[in-house]
Amino acid sequence: MSKPTTGQFQAVIETLSSYANPDILDHIVLQKIIDDPITAGKQFTAFLKNGGKIIIGEPKVISIDRTVPFAPATFLGTEWAIVEQDERSLALTRIDLTEVMFETTLSKEEKYIKGEYKLKRLKAMDRIRLDAGIFKTLWENQHFIPLKWKEQTKGDITSIFFDGTVLQNSNGHRYVIYLFWRNGEWHWGNLRLTYDLCAYNQSAVLPSSTVAS
Repeated sequence: MSKPTTGQFQAVIETLSSYANPDILDHIVLQKIIDDPITAGKQFTAFLKNGGKIIIGEPKVISIDRTVPFAPATFLGTEWAIVEQDERSLALTRIDLTEVMFETTLSKEEKYIKGEYKLKRLKAMDRIRLDAGIFKTLWENQHFIPLKWKEQTKGDITSIFFDGTVLQNSNGHRYVIYLFWRNGEWHWGNLRLTYDLCAYNQSAVLPSSTVAS
């Protein structure tokens, strides 16, 4: 994905301004945009990404911008690095969110599993483990995240893990990043793979048959 020029962006704004009909707009609605420019800006960006078309309902297929890789230093600090990734996930430039599945890898008898062992099980299952680049796209475009992902697991907040990228800090500990919905907004965190994971720690994966696009 190539970035637009400043002149091109300005031309789009001028075009939209010229053809917008102020006679049918509500001044209260416009004031809300002025009062909350961050939210309005995100929605406007989504509108432009969709070719100037209104997004009705939840998007199913989303584009993943691979031109700007996930940078651990931006989210976690300069002492962090990527040490392992699912190459099949990295090859995806578009994903169908309706195909995303959540896995715990727990058997019926198990309540907990160590993060590293869970990672081994995910690899053995041959699922495509969504990577931090996909997390980055969703974090920066939270309107893409399906409403279903907000649901709790047996009364507990669901943590959605992106095991396709394994991170390591300066102490040598391995982590994966995750999303969770709490108090009406999305948050992110990272969890050390030596810790115990349970039913509400869900890994976002795709079928191994998913074709890179």
